Amino acid sequence: MHNVMKFSAGIIIFILSMIVWGNCTAEDASLPDNHVSDSTFQPSELMKDTIAIIIGSNRFTGILESNAAANEFKKMLPLTIRMRDLNSNEKFFDLSSNLPANASNPRNINAGDLMLWGSNTLVLFYKTFNTTYSYTRLGKIEDPNGLSRALGSGNVTVTFELLSK
Repeated sequence: MHNVMKFSAGIIIFILSMIVWGNCTAEDASLPDNHVSDSTFQPSELMKDTIAIIIGSNRFTGILESNAAANEFKKMLPLTIRMRDLNSNEKFFDLSSNLPANASNPRNINAGDLMLWGSNTLVLFYKTFNTTYSYTRLGKIEDPNGLSRALGSGNVTVTFELLSK
């Protein structure tokens, strides 16, 4: 009987912790499989889209933001474009269609930032600097080590591919 009470108390504590910490209802914390219902848990809220950025034989992994512009950009993938150099710190390309911009000033641009300037200019930054311009953030390269060398000083062909959703 003592073990049954311990087990029952453990179940109650588990269900309460699921409600408080898991932001779910007692029905979602059903036993024995502890499955959270699909209406409560949406993987897309926790996971961001992963992309590959391919420059010659160099491959970088990037993470897209969870915003309307990044979602529309993702629909264009795979995309191979010829990006032009600007200011020796970024490559840019004018997309054929507008994306839903929501620009703000990030104050700092970091190497590996993938941004939208205006509503149709895709920008991949390869140097870190301060800015007064406004951009819509599309994503970021996880490890931009070697990005500047891969992009070089002139125009370059870059491929963007969706790796996972």
